Amino acid sequence: MSGFLAGAVALLALASVLIVVPLLRRGPGRGAGSSGPPARGAAIAAVVLLAGGGAVLYGTWSAWSWQAQAAGSAGPERTVVQLVQQLEREPDDLQGWIRLGRSYTALEQYPLASRAFQRADRLAGGRNAEAIAGLAEALTLEDDTELTGRAGRLFERALELEPHSGKALFFAAVAAERRGEPALARERFAALLALDPPETLRAALERQIAALDQQIANTAMMPGEATGLAVRVRLVSAPAARAADLAHAPLFVIVRDPKTPGPPLAVKRLANRLPQDVTFTAADAMVPGRGFVAGQTVEVVARISRSGQPAAGSGDPFGQLRYEVGRDGLRELIIDRSVP
Repeated sequence: MSGFLAGAVALLALASVLIVVPLLRRGPGRGAGSSGPPARGAAIAAVVLLAGGGAVLYGTWSAWSWQAQAAGSAGPERTVVQLVQQLEREPDDLQGWIRLGRSYTALEQYPLASRAFQRADRLAGGRNAEAIAGLAEALTLEDDTELTGRAGRLFERALELEPHSGKALFFAAVAAERRGEPALARERFAALLALDPPETLRAALERQIAALDQQIANTAMMPGEATGLAVRVRLVSAPAARAADLAHAPLFVIVRDPKTPGPPLAVKRLANRLPQDVTFTAADAMVPGRGFVAGQTVEVVARISRSGQPAAGSGDPFGQLRYEVGRDGLRELIIDRSVP
């Protein structure tokens, strides 16, 4: 597919925030005979995970394989059928379960990918970094909040087993950045840079490292800067938003400044589990230095995507509210409308 190339262009404008996610989440199909990790066929949008230059970094990462790979002749759907049949005959085939997990990830069937990688992890006795990182990736792609929870811990475990795992380094760097640990994030992005990536990815990594250097310097100069500002909403749904066909549809939550055109302040892609509480802090800002300011009025939009894409589609249930940063506490946001 041409999603990665289109995504790189879309990142240049607001459309990137609403369109690049599904493009980045669909990578070229990989056959079962690939010798290295597959393309990140279902990568979460960088706008969800990274700030500023990191958005470009995520898009480039998603298109790059850190190991040479042979092009497979079968698409992921056919590969799944073949692997399932093979694993029925050879249930202890570790690499077969890993390939099955990759294929399910490429098809965006994350719960099935998680099961396959968990089976591989059990067969390996918890000592296979690829199985652990694959499981963590599937959990993250299904619900990006996992990156600061179980998935984040799994990536750390994968790094203990394989310190040069490009996938684990990348996601662990993002997790560190989201936890407010820019120095650790910088260290891991620098380790990625040492893996000798191509020039396009090298430039993105260097920009991300430079942004983190600036963030670290700013923090050192302003140790007393307020960091407790947050936007907190409790998402609930009206009956129309509980339709059975929406159970596995992703939930996008967007915070934007209604007075300022351009990219949103922050975006999260979550599993459609309602009710649930969502919190945005400065660590979720898309662009460094463009976080929340006390007294600022922002707009929070929550939308369940029937298509699985971040761009609004006809019939998508949504809700929105105005939120005053520093004054409002936990607000209830009801998903009770539908996109015309």
